[in-house]
Amino acid sequence: MPLRRTRALPAEQRGDPAAAAAVAVALLAARDLAPGELRAKLTSRGFEAAAAQAAIEELQTRGFLNEARYAENYVTWHAGRGQGPLRIAAELRKHGVPEALIEAALSQGLDWAALARKVCHAKFGPGTPASWREKARQMRFLQYRGFSSDHIRAATGADPDWTEGP
Repeated sequence: MPLRRTRALPAEQRGDPAAAAAVAVALLAARDLAPGELRAKLTSRGFEAAAAQAAIEELQTRGFLNEARYAENYVTWHAGRGQGPLRIAAELRKHGVPEALIEAALSQGLDWAALARKVCHAKFGPGTPASWREKARQMRFLQYRGFSSDHIRAATGADPDWTEGP
């Protein structure tokens, strides 16, 4: 895929927080971004780090940029796609979201064991695996998706307290 070419940023705009804020608002209109992601996008477009930081602080005070909201939306979206809490947390850490916000977003009431069962049943069908080889295959799949060992045991039927539901 070829790199997208952009025009060089005029020298007078490189240090202008207002110009950086205008570009940041346009980027945020497309999708929600973490402050770290937004900073990287602004600097890659030619803005100085100080101008990018000033624009981010301005957007945070105006409520356009909110890390807690970003983390909650990220968790909801990726859990809906069948990803587990370990994988989601790792991705949020890569985006520079603070650990406290990650923990708060992950504990928003999602039933991770039920989601692991749902993902496992969607991929492999209902019921528990017939052989250890099949169970190991399903466990590796759920581990790749980012579920903890407790969630994996519940989903594959290896948990003695779990009974298979409807």
